[in-house]
Amino acid sequence: MSSTFIGNGKVAIITGASAGIGKASAVALLKAGYSVAFAGRRQAELEAAVASAGEDASRGLAVVTDVSNPASVKALFDKTVAAFGRVDVIFNNAGIGAPPVLLEDITVEQWKAVVDTNLTGSFLCTQEAFRVMKAQTPRGGRIINNGSISAYAPRPNSAPYTSTKHAITGLTKTTSLDGRKYDIACSQIDIGNAATEMTERMTKGVLQPNGEMMVEPRMDVQHVANAIVHIANLPLDANVQFMTIMATKMPFVGRG
Repeated sequence: MSSTFIGNGKVAIITGASAGIGKASAVALLKAGYSVAFAGRRQAELEAAVASAGEDASRGLAVVTDVSNPASVKALFDKTVAAFGRVDVIFNNAGIGAPPVLLEDITVEQWKAVVDTNLTGSFLCTQEAFRVMKAQTPRGGRIINNGSISAYAPRPNSAPYTSTKHAITGLTKTTSLDGRKYDIACSQIDIGNAATEMTERMTKGVLQPNGEMMVEPRMDVQHVANAIVHIANLPLDANVQFMTIMATKMPFVGRG
């Protein structure tokens, strides 16, 4: 391994790392000393995300990845291990939603696209992480799943997204249980209204359960990135099982 990649000696993979929460978290981990594989579907955007880390970018690696494809996920882990020697952390962040149409108008193709990315993608990355983490020395690692406030309370017209985020909670719990014997810890972070391209619509108003449109508060995405660094830095004998980080005044508690 090149001395260029030393940092703090720890290695992370972030999916959905070309923008938003994934990019912010990947850059924060680079700045915390990690070597980081930025995984996503678009090469140019991934390379720009790596470059945005400035002098820490030498420990970044852009890997075009389709998380719904087992061969692509295996290639992501193979390239990361080839470059950096191991994998200590993966943040299963990649996710999409379906168009916010009536439940009865969602197509099977739209449903499957969300399930393939959000749920199957997280499972495939978790499975490959197990294979790598249980075999490396020192053994073990940490898996962080991006849940959502939708894992607890849905928005209107969000059946595919909400269903997958509820399923992520089940994946987190079973991963935590099955990973114990390999020194693999698993966390879930549930994020509400981080200021990214995806939530820009909230500044103009989004549909509420009572049928009204309302502008919703957002928070700086850097707070999410800092939370990911905190979880990643914990020793493997300690774990944040579930964390909710959200804009304080967003309509979630009570869905007011």
